Amino acid sequence: MGKSLFEQMSGTYEQQGDYILPNLTLPAEEKQSIGIWGQRHARYLKQHHKILYYNLLTSGKLNAHLTEIDRQAEGLFFRLVNQMAEREGVTERLKAENQMEWVRQMNSIRNRVSEIVYAKIIFSL
Repeated sequence: MGKSLFEQMSGTYEQQGDYILPNLTLPAEEKQSIGIWGQRHARYLKQHHKILYYNLLTSGKLNAHLTEIDRQAEGLFFRLVNQMAEREGVTERLKAENQMEWVRQMNSIRNRVSEIVYAKIIFSL
């Protein structure tokens, strides 16, 4: 019997118990830290777009994709928080005069901005 296509491409097999399994490895990928936004996008892809997730994983592009998503989401988040805080008058002066009100308003702004980032970047393709 002739060699399989896998063997013709320098693939090897290993016997484990009663099974002969191919020795598969993923392509080398540069390790980059992925922040919370990238992790959330990875979870979204893994749960709702499995084919895309596994295509990125097996091609060695998943980490770079998630790093880029994380960078975009982080930039949008901080830009929108600053714009909304300025527009709604949440300033350092308010923080000095009434810390609890400042915290309440900033939490409200951060929650609204998080929803925007989820809709525009994390849960979209």
